[in-house]
Amino acid sequence: MINTTVIKMNGDVINNVPIEEVNKEDVKWYWVDFNQPDGKEVQLLRDFFQFHPLAIEDCLEDFSERPKLDFYDNYFFLLLHTIDAKTFDFHEVNMFVSDQFIVTFHKQPVKVVEKIWRKIAEVKSGKYTTYNIMHEIIDGLVDDFFPLVYKIEDRLNQVEDDVENASTSDMMEKLFDIRHDMSKLRRSLIPMRDLMYRILNSGRLHFLKEQHLYYNDVYDHLLKLVEMLESYREFSSDIRDNYLSINSDKMNNIMMTLTVITTIFMPLTFIAGLYGMNFAYMPELDERNAYFIVLGIMGIIALGMFAFFVKIGWLHFGMRRKKKRRKIRLR
Repeated sequence: MINTTVIKMNGDVINNVPIEEVNKEDVKWYWVDFNQPDGKEVQLLRDFFQFHPLAIEDCLEDFSERPKLDFYDNYFFLLLHTIDAKTFDFHEVNMFVSDQFIVTFHKQPVKVVEKIWRKIAEVKSGKYTTYNIMHEIIDGLVDDFFPLVYKIEDRLNQVEDDVENASTSDMMEKLFDIRHDMSKLRRSLIPMRDLMYRILNSGRLHFLKEQHLYYNDVYDHLLKLVEMLESYREFSSDIRDNYLSINSDKMNNIMMTLTVITTIFMPLTFIAGLYGMNFAYMPELDERNAYFIVLGIMGIIALGMFAFFVKIGWLHFGMRRKKKRRKIRLR
């Protein structure tokens, strides 16, 4: 599907103009949006607009490329990313921009582009330029990342709250899922940050003299998003390490308890084995109270060793008080 908006020299805004009429002499600039185009519509990129084959190839690739900026004779080409909020998969949003036109191309519906197109379609004056549209699209795409990054934060806080109750497999599975989603976001945000830095420092984009503050604001947002993701990655590593340390400590305590029990029963087993030997002449067997004496000695040995292990700290009693964690807040 193709949507068109034309801004005439007198400032009038006309929507849904036939593609053949968008570049008439009385047109100041126009916007053509290729939304999930079919093969016939894609052919217009070559035949009508005559864009460079390499730029068209970037639009049509089945795999998503890194965000980038390419300069051609009378226009420049931008490749940006948008993120699916459910799957965290990113899709391309391509833009061909010049003073006279802006052409957007995307294989999936993009809410930001649709929202801005409706906004421009309702405008009754031609106060916008192609570079205003470009800025609003970039700004909208970047702002769409914030809810996803905040969602990562909430998931990490939830994992931290459940760290003492969750099983090892569940905890690790949640952490790896979160880190996998963060990796997807980083693969898109870091190249977009670098792209925005290149745009801000390019000497070939004349419109930046008037709109530098707006694009610098987008760059600041990208810096914040990347910094938040880096902090969350470090925090997730801390949760994983702390959880493994807690499990290791629990395992050590269990092993220590079993070792103490085994150690206590070693002399008792020795005494029981000694008097369990089937010798005919053992002096203690003739004593009337020998059985109770041996039991008493075994009890004294067991209690004495038990008290000794408690004194040196090998056995602990009582519930440990849980410390209240401070949740991360980097917004």
